[in-house]
Amino acid sequence: MSEPKLQFVDVTAGYGRSMVINNVDLTVPAGEGVALMGHNGAGKTTLLRVAVGLLPVRSGAVLLDGEDVTKLRPHARVRRGLGYVPQGQLSFPQMTTLENLQLVTTDRSRIDGVLDTFPALRELLGRRAGLLSGGQRQQLAIARTLLTEPKLLILDEPTEGIQPNVVAEIESVIAALSGRGDLSVLLVEQHVGFALRSTDSYYVLESGRITSSGVGGPDALDAVRAAMAV
Repeated sequence: MSEPKLQFVDVTAGYGRSMVINNVDLTVPAGEGVALMGHNGAGKTTLLRVAVGLLPVRSGAVLLDGEDVTKLRPHARVRRGLGYVPQGQLSFPQMTTLENLQLVTTDRSRIDGVLDTFPALRELLGRRAGLLSGGQRQQLAIARTLLTEPKLLILDEPTEGIQPNVVAEIESVIAALSGRGDLSVLLVEQHVGFALRSTDSYYVLESGRITSSGVGGPDALDAVRAAMAV
């Protein structure tokens, strides 16, 4: 296994007096993709919010490249190479596709680079983001995050509410990104087959605790389904 890019070490966190995740240990190796799966309410998004710095831990630590970033604010983690695509195909609806990308950089060569990854966006550069389909907005959200040139990309349910033909496009992009070798990916995804095809390893989170983990790929499908059926 490669050196860890991101580590959760015995992390417990929640909201108010309610603990949502408990004593979680999880590692995203450098240059690899990791899928985090579980039923709704298992605590997956809460764990991602901890990773990004949007939710403080009650106990434990978050390490990025071996450095304890548990108390760092989100913008400080972004400067250290963390990119986050939350749920909801977020964009600035009154701005065009190009203007959304230019919020990150006006360097056209960098913009062209992400457009090579999402070629469908090229024909939509002048269209307001609010008029894009859900799948197009999701591609825009991922493209905008890639413009920050992250070393760790965190994706929360990237296929939620997306039409099937675009799901296939997003799957191929995520698989390509996690296979690049210079980018680590932590993917939260409800579609088990999609998640396992797109990543190198997996964790199953249920009721705030890791209940199963292993090597990804199609051969892991039965094991993950069995773990999630408990």
